[in-house]
Amino acid sequence: MSNVPGGGEKRKAVRRNAPVRMKDIAQDLGLSTVTISKVLRGHSDIGEETRKRVLKRMKELNYQPNFAARALITGRTWTIGLVVPDLLHPFFAQVAKAISAGIRGQGYSLIITSSEEDPELEQQEIAQLLARRVDVLVIASAQWTVESFRRIEERGIPYVLIDRRFAGLPANFVGVDDEAVGRMGTAHLIQQGSRRIAHIRGPETSTALGRMEGYKQALAAAGIAVRPERIVSIGSSGDDRGAPGGYEATKTLLGLKPRPDGIFCFNDPIALGAMRAILDAGLRIPEDIAVVGCGNVLYSDFLRVPLTSVDQDSAAIGRLAAEMALRLVSAKGTVRPRTELVSPRLVVRASSLRK
Repeated sequence: MSNVPGGGEKRKAVRRNAPVRMKDIAQDLGLSTVTISKVLRGHSDIGEETRKRVLKRMKELNYQPNFAARALITGRTWTIGLVVPDLLHPFFAQVAKAISAGIRGQGYSLIITSSEEDPELEQQEIAQLLARRVDVLVIASAQWTVESFRRIEERGIPYVLIDRRFAGLPANFVGVDDEAVGRMGTAHLIQQGSRRIAHIRGPETSTALGRMEGYKQALAAAGIAVRPERIVSIGSSGDDRGAPGGYEATKTLLGLKPRPDGIFCFNDPIALGAMRAILDAGLRIPEDIAVVGCGNVLYSDFLRVPLTSVDQDSAAIGRLAAEMALRLVSAKGTVRPRTELVSPRLVVRASSLRK
């Protein structure tokens, strides 16, 4: 005799290896299919005891939701598309992890793709995600113009920009205050005694432009003139954007007379290349040249010379992006675009700390 209400019919279905349906779970527990559906969606009006009971039974019976059926009923595919410029970059990997964690409990899955910093490839990837009918897009864009976003809007799909935004485009955005990042990193170098401070800047994106502006503001506040030759851009190809670009840019800076005594780098991979170039030249870090990066990647503390970095709080950016995406997909009608800025934090290590 079954100890579970309605268990007899359920056992027959299991013996026949038939797929377990939401209706079966409801009958098995003496609940309504609406209640089961709400548990799957993480609905707030379901009691904790009921939620645990339903989830336990689903696990026991290896229940797999029929997303195609749910899509027909709700008009949603329960998927969110994420487009980033580089899947191997630690910052974007951490953001993706936080977004995935933030949406999982609401029954959503994350589809991740990379544009490789190529605007044309990004447009192709977005088109693929739209063809899959994702409910919302989260994009760290490599575009130069806003035309791609106009096309997304025409399709009626909500989207959230992360890390990079566009002047004149009223869009939902989650990122860090990049001018504050530039000011913070440069001001720290000034406080450590550097006066000939160079900047290795990133590509033509809002993040790079904001950090360069913050660098200039910090110099101006300290009465230090901005010298154009001390601002060097990384290369235009994908291979140049990380450590190789930082290495070559620093070799250029080391040729200046006098050479810089501090370098603020657009991101940590560039800073790694900069430090290697400095050490290869027989110079000391930070005694001869102090270095500050941005991103506070996980390995920064384990380098030969631990790297001082401005932490963007990638986990918070991912969490806020997930919350914003879920609000957009649940909203009824047009929602006014929102901006969420995370405050940066300086993490001081040996690469800049002069005793």
